[in-house]
Amino acid sequence: MSRIGNKTITIPSGVEINITEGNEVTVKGPKGTLVRQFSPLISIEIEGDTITCKRANEEKHTKQLHGTTRALLHNMIVGVSEGFTKELHIEGIGYRAALSGKTLTLNLGYSHPIEYVIEDGIAVELTSPTDMKVSGIDKQRVGEVAANIRAFKKPEPYKGKGIRYKDEHIRRKEGKTAGK
Repeated sequence: MSRIGNKTITIPSGVEINITEGNEVTVKGPKGTLVRQFSPLISIEIEGDTITCKRANEEKHTKQLHGTTRALLHNMIVGVSEGFTKELHIEGIGYRAALSGKTLTLNLGYSHPIEYVIEDGIAVELTSPTDMKVSGIDKQRVGEVAANIRAFKKPEPYKGKGIRYKDEHIRRKEGKTAGK
């Protein structure tokens, strides 16, 4: 029994949902539009202002798709109504970021600055030279862009230098001189 798949989704005001042939769902809201194709094994039904997902049979693969379909549909609705954000923090002396148009320039202690082109549908906002917010309506793309930016210089365990998520805790190690 899928506990996530059985939960109903409440449609907020201002969000419009269309289901076409072949389980293609289009979600329109104040922040934008998202379209996604779902498996025909899961039937998506709209009843008033709630959505329910029902599976066709009790096979293992269908049960796996049940909860996944409901979670993806819920993330689409939240994305077009509220949006998603990931906050990143840059730690280190001389480490900073600058934004010019759709290009994010990162100075991370390398011999050259790193140029990262921000894709369409994603917004990057610098609150300070060491703090940034990645936001958009698609949860997967926001997380992917934030992970790509973080991958340029992951935080190291001795001094904690690098790019980390705002709520991430870095386990610190002792240096060589700590044992003496």
